[in-house]
Amino acid sequence: MSIVTINPALASENFLKRPFELKHGLSDHPLFSLQRLVELAKSLPRDRIEYNSGKVAVGVKPEDVPKIDMPAEDVIRTIETANAWMVIKFVNQDLAYNELLKAFVEEANAAAGKKPGDYCDLQGFIFVSSANSITPFHFDAEENILIQIRGDKFVRTFDNADRSLISEEHMEISPSKHRNQKYDPSFEARATLHELKPGDALHMPYMIPHWVSTGSTYSVSMAMTWKTPEVLRLNKIRLMNGTLRRFGLPQKPPGVSPLMDAVKVMAHDLMRAVIDPLRKSEAARKILRGLIYG
Repeated sequence: MSIVTINPALASENFLKRPFELKHGLSDHPLFSLQRLVELAKSLPRDRIEYNSGKVAVGVKPEDVPKIDMPAEDVIRTIETANAWMVIKFVNQDLAYNELLKAFVEEANAAAGKKPGDYCDLQGFIFVSSANSITPFHFDAEENILIQIRGDKFVRTFDNADRSLISEEHMEISPSKHRNQKYDPSFEARATLHELKPGDALHMPYMIPHWVSTGSTYSVSMAMTWKTPEVLRLNKIRLMNGTLRRFGLPQKPPGVSPLMDAVKVMAHDLMRAVIDPLRKSEAARKILRGLIYG
């Protein structure tokens, strides 16, 4: 099987617009064995690995998520019994994973008629979860293909234009915000269920609300994310809106005022030109975070 199996007509119609399923040929790839993931976890800084109990509610508050008191590599070794949920972040910084990510995303984009230059900021996130674990209700501010490697995963996706699910205020971006969103059981009637088995994959476009559960055995999967020029623009606007709201200046959503959107993009870029050199110092980063985000 090819690394990606995708219907060009389906991709052309839905890519970057609506969730749809595809196939992949990576289920037996050695980069996703538990032993290789243990080695990966041991090689990474602690802040690149996030893990906690997988026994949580769909709408759990971030502060209510139970922690797990053991090293990351031990969580992976005991994932069949640990009742844990883990994400290993930015695996694209490892050459072997980066090459795999690049080959996969370029092939998927090509099938949808996109060019290699139509995207940037390629990143990878590997999820290792015990049986019957929950990833709470949230959205991601980038394009995403989730590939299922081991075990079953059930992904519920929702309409990202339905502001009764997540308000525009909660879609604004801020480093101080947690990804988890408030969830009401009545939302479930509006979900589309995607049942993923090893070899299955799911494309979830920008800002698609979703929550995830695993099946009766442990699960390994990887999210491949990237940004288009339009996603970069929208994220700049939503970051400026989130920052201004913290100063008591709520803003209109992207698209309501194209002129103000353009001003915010320009202001964002000017601020980054000043701030980015300072962020190379951790001391300066802490001062900036305190001044801007409290």
